[in-house]
Amino acid sequence: MALRLHAAVVLPADPACSVVRDGVVDVDDHGRISYCGPADSAPAGAAAPERTRRLGGILLPGLVNAHAHSPMVLLRGMGGDLPLLRWLREVIWPAEAKLRPEDVRAGMTLGSAEMLSRGVTTSAEMYFHADEMAESVLATGARVVLGAPIIDLPGLRWQTMLAETERWIDADGLRFGDGDRVEITYAPHSAYTLPVEALEAVAASAHDRGALVQIHVAEAADEDTTQRAEHGSVPRLLEKVGLLRGRLLAAHAVHLSDADIALLARSGAGVAHCPGSNAKLASGIARLTDLRAASVAVGLGTDGPASNDDLDLWEELQLAAMFARLSTSDATALRAADALLLATRGGAEALGRDDIGALEPGRWADLVHVDLDDPAFATGLDVPDEQLLANLVWAAGSRTVTDVWVAGRQVVQDGEPTRLDRAEAQAAVAEAAVRLR
Repeated sequence: MALRLHAAVVLPADPACSVVRDGVVDVDDHGRISYCGPADSAPAGAAAPERTRRLGGILLPGLVNAHAHSPMVLLRGMGGDLPLLRWLREVIWPAEAKLRPEDVRAGMTLGSAEMLSRGVTTSAEMYFHADEMAESVLATGARVVLGAPIIDLPGLRWQTMLAETERWIDADGLRFGDGDRVEITYAPHSAYTLPVEALEAVAASAHDRGALVQIHVAEAADEDTTQRAEHGSVPRLLEKVGLLRGRLLAAHAVHLSDADIALLARSGAGVAHCPGSNAKLASGIARLTDLRAASVAVGLGTDGPASNDDLDLWEELQLAAMFARLSTSDATALRAADALLLATRGGAEALGRDDIGALEPGRWADLVHVDLDDPAFATGLDVPDEQLLANLVWAAGSRTVTDVWVAGRQVVQDGEPTRLDRAEAQAAVAEAAVRLR
């Protein structure tokens, strides 16, 4: 049903990061936004939605987690003091070899619930048993951009994995579910886990279907030395195999040269910046300010909850801003408004999506309500816009999220998911995790 949300403050996440006082967001019968702006300019009479809900806090777009492996809640805390490649080879890949489809479904259900309760309405996921993940997300009410990994490891054939992705897209289309809540993508793991012919095959198949490709790029300095030696850099390799001809999301993108950044900018590729995971694994600090200066579309990602170790994108807002300032010795390198846009509009742009990430007519009504009953907002709303945004980004965090809607349907109320029992979801993960130790 059509709905009007009337809030004390609305943040549309337009390019200027405007602050609308006494704002309204109208949602139509299909779950899309029909109006966003000041209440005194909102449609009236028969043109107004029949239902109105008044909110005392701040209404903003659902956050977009541009890179995650959410079912890894099953592996949270394992190998937490190892660098990336040892962590993968000695701990994570052996544990993942024991995974069953029902384990992944349980992990995705809890991961989805964790993100929703923190105001993350969309996540870009790369993990095994992607069909189970899709069912989990459709059940929790969230939105997902989903890819089953294509990787070349003992017992895993990249040709089979590629064929499975092709069959899924050909059967269900690129998007499905109410509110187009599932988008299928290609997910080659990385250049260092696949031969060149596999990358070429993925590029051709994805281009034919107009699909997004998610891939880890230049995450750690020592992961792709062979590829850099043979091709100059990972982005140059991606260009050679044709992956930069279509939609591409480069996850991490830490170790890039000026030429690499220029290449990503020319191709229109997006980047998922994961400052928390990159710091925990000592992978490095991505060149965020240089990427933004080159007009590369950048969103924020948590990475997996075994390498972060949570799915709280509000923390990534703060880390992205702090690392950008620290690495450039410039306290103005990334403002609070810039950080908020990275987690909303920027995440959508990195994924090549113009239907999420902002409160604009025609976009899906993915919305988050932040409550003001918190010390972060003790100074109230009657402060300058810049101070209000600073309090939201630097002081408030995910604890202030109370209500969440996806495609106009409420999926979190008073901080708890409405479509599942969180305690049951946690118990299912605890049971499955015993076998994976």
